[in-house]
This record gives sequence, C-alpha cells and structure tokens, in this order.
Amino acid sequence: MNKPRFWILILPFFLLTACINYQQITVLKKDGSGEMFIHYWMQWKSAQDSITISNMEIFQIDSVNAEFSTSFSQIEDVEVYEQKSDSSFHTKVELTFEKIDSLNSTEIFNLSKFSLIDGPNETKIFSQFVPPLATGFGLDKSPKQMEYVYYLPGKVLKHNADEIDKNKLTWLFSSDKIGTGKFLSATITPFRLKETPMWVYYSAFFVIAVVLYFLFSKRK
Repeated sequence: MNKPRFWILILPFFLLTACINYQQITVLKKDGSGEMFIHYWMQWKSAQDSITISNMEIFQIDSVNAEFSTSFSQIEDVEVYEQKSDSSFHTKVELTFEKIDSLNSTEIFNLSKFSLIDGPNETKIFSQFVPPLATGFGLDKSPKQMEYVYYLPGKVLKHNADEIDKNKLTWLFSSDKIGTGKFLSATITPFRLKETPMWVYYSAFFVIAVVLYFLFSKRK
C-alpha cells in the first residue's frame, strides 16, 4: 500500500479555526549547496484543538524527519514542542543540502520548484515557487503569515523580494495573498572567492549562530 501524501494526513486542520504560520531561512552557496532553517507553528483555541494538533504528522518528529529527507540532504536537527504561554505548537527543522533543487524530491517541497541556474553574462538566477496551499501544511482558508529569507552568494541585480539588505532578501506575505501561486526570484552576480567582501562571511556566520540558538534553545 502506498504511503498517503503528507497533506492528506493533515486534513483535520480544515476543521480548526487556528492558522499555521511559516518561516524559512536559507543560506545559499554559489555551487547550489546550503543550509535551511524552518519554523512553523499553530495556535490552538480549545482543549480539543490541542489534542488534535499534537497528534498530527507535522508535529511528530519521526514524520517530519521522513518528509524532509532525501539522499541529497541531511537533517541536522528537529524540535517539536508545545508553548503554553501562547497556546501554540511548534516544529523547527535544520537541514543541509547538496543542491537546492534536490529539495524538490522531498514530499513537503515537491511543488516548490527550487532552482539555481546559470543566466547570461555569468549571472545566477534563483527561484522558488510557493504553491497555493502555502507549503502544503494545511487546507484551512484563514490567513497564515509567511516569511522567506535568503542569503544569496552574490551581488543582487534584480529581485521581487519585499525587503533587501545587501545579499539578504526577505519575502513577507499572508497566505491569502498567494492566489494561484507565487514565485520568489532573484538574479545575482556571484561573488568571486578572492573578491568576496568580509561582511558576507560575518553575516552568514551571525545568522547561522542566531538561528541555531533561536531554533534549538531549551524551552521551559
């Protein structure tokens, strides 16, 4: 018997009044490899919601490991916890990948169309598709807050991000603004190794350290 698709396993979310929020932070290297940090969370409104959410696949460590795994990526850490102070459940994932387009073969990202290809004049073109169901984590129609942050390995020539700070691009939107889908895209001129500004290394090191601390610090 074939394994059911991941989003089918979370159909009970359709019955809940809460919404799922999603954050993705990616440090991308020139060869297409990199690191990704994912955090999604959901607030519950009642005791029954709490029980239902805690039993869902997306808040089970073994299931999360399985859904994010490929032969070209490595799950570094997964944390699932309930935060009683604001009545929420959280899942946090840290992973590394050999090629960003290899993530397309995971169950959870099979519609994301990750791509980093050569463009004209020695440029690189990055893109990711955000499907209408907003990362595949649910079918409820209530707006979800989405944040995608990319640290790209070069000078940004053009992009469709909401915010830019040197080589850091941020897309911010709610799921009800996705419509039939939304492409994140940017064109860069890759840094040459000897010409790479020192702030790039400092920035990448800082964000990795901060995110790791934030994602996997112990909760009371």
